[in-house]
Amino acid sequence: MSLGGGGGGQQQMQQIAQEIEQIEEQIEALEDEISGLQNEQQEMNEAMEAIEAIESGDTVQVPLGGDAFLRAEIQDIDEVIVEFGAGYAAEQDQDDAVDILENKQDTLDERIEEVRSDIAELETESEELEQQAQQMQQQQMQQMQQMQQQDDE
Repeated sequence: MSLGGGGGGQQQMQQIAQEIEQIEEQIEALEDEISGLQNEQQEMNEAMEAIEAIESGDTVQVPLGGDAFLRAEIQDIDEVIVEFGAGYAAEQDQDDAVDILENKQDTLDERIEEVRSDIAELETESEELEQQAQQMQQQQMQQMQQMQQQDDE
């Protein structure tokens, strides 16, 4: 009887350990997502600063890809092309372009908060599992002590 209980307890402990490991992997993936979202926000900040600072007639470096750039003169700052999402973009004036980027940043802020909330829930779940595992260990120790006392008698 005690061997079956101990084996079942060991199996439960392994299952809990696996669940905790899966939760930790999920947390890591969510933290990576936050990092990516924050990088996206930084790029938008830089774009907004550039849009606000650049004037018609300024010379800028335009990325061509592959770490190649070309100098170009801004003909009209009120012809900023901004992507809305889903592959759609439209020409906007300077102020509207900044407004669109600010709205996109707000959406990213909301997503970051959602992901942080998900992480907090997973951390709580992990802590509960760890407490459950500790309780199981304590029960197993008590059972072993009782068995030893019975054997000693």
